[in-house]
Amino acid sequence: MKACLHHLRDFEGEFMGADSLRYCRIKLCQVPPELMPLLEQESAAAGVGVVRPQREGERDSLILAGTAKGLSELAQRLLRGGGSAEGGKLILELLEKTRRRPRGELRLGRFRLPLGERTLIMGILNVTPDSFSDGGKYYRLPAAVERAYQMVEEGADIIDIGGESTRPGHQRISEAEELARVMPIIEALKSDPHFPAPLSIDTYKAAVAEEALRAGVEMVNDIWGLKADPRMGKLVAAYGVPVCLMHNRNSTEYRDLVPEVIFELQESIDLAKAAGIADDRIIVDPGIGFGKTAEQNLAVLHRLADFRGLGYPLLLGTSRKSTIGKVLNLPTEERLEGTAATVAIGIAAGVDIVRVHDVKEMRRVAMMTDAMVRQGEED
Repeated sequence: MKACLHHLRDFEGEFMGADSLRYCRIKLCQVPPELMPLLEQESAAAGVGVVRPQREGERDSLILAGTAKGLSELAQRLLRGGGSAEGGKLILELLEKTRRRPRGELRLGRFRLPLGERTLIMGILNVTPDSFSDGGKYYRLPAAVERAYQMVEEGADIIDIGGESTRPGHQRISEAEELARVMPIIEALKSDPHFPAPLSIDTYKAAVAEEALRAGVEMVNDIWGLKADPRMGKLVAAYGVPVCLMHNRNSTEYRDLVPEVIFELQESIDLAKAAGIADDRIIVDPGIGFGKTAEQNLAVLHRLADFRGLGYPLLLGTSRKSTIGKVLNLPTEERLEGTAATVAIGIAAGVDIVRVHDVKEMRRVAMMTDAMVRQGEED
């Protein structure tokens, strides 16, 4: 039996936060069949999640997902209980190799944004007639351009432009229609060489992303994590821009929610790396509101720190979403406080970027939360 930290960054572990709350995934390979039940039993007792990969050639593997404290407890149980002392030693050896992820920067064209120093704000600009959040308020020029400038003034670090609604029950539109919606806005903003923020294109279609990137957009935000369009990964790599890989799926059926979401995000990371996208261009998003019920969204929010174990900057998009509406029994336009709660807890859990509609208010929430939770963090 052998093991590796399952971040797939040359199998090196990187953690954030207090030692006992550090999170990682460890992959045990070549596990003897007779040890599988024991490892699953002891993992459950230690509060560590277990996933059995179903890929061909990996069915003798186990992926263990949990905090350093939980994994350490599991290792001690294995060492004490006999039968799998080797597994316990492997886990402890890997935990000793972990280190904190240093501060860095997000490079978007001519812009350099700090990572880890403060929470970055991504302002949402929906240029759709059926947006769930604003009812098409910014569907046309000049309202969309005015809103982009306003969000920058309010503190947005990135403007995320989307031309297709992804609300529940939305109707997909053609590439031509999506381009007709987003390109006039992008071109208008890029016509100002002094526009003070980078632009992101919110699309899962390579053809739309390519036109936006040609026009100077500095980032791609893909709600399907490169899985919807096989051309997207190579395109992003060719332009050398950052990409946000969001978790999404067509089902809400999970055996073990958070480990499976992490595993599926890792699949997107694997696609990005195979396409030639550099590590410092990858951002991950757990996909609140996508492929998850309201209860599952809350469970993911409860365990946001777990996603730090992937080793990449983390983006959180909860703004005005239906889970907030269900908890508070409030319509979309009255979800400001609920959004603020999710932003604050996300930052406390280690989120690097928050994607929001209410930039001015969420910037204030981020500043206050940063002042509390980032004190004393290592550089």
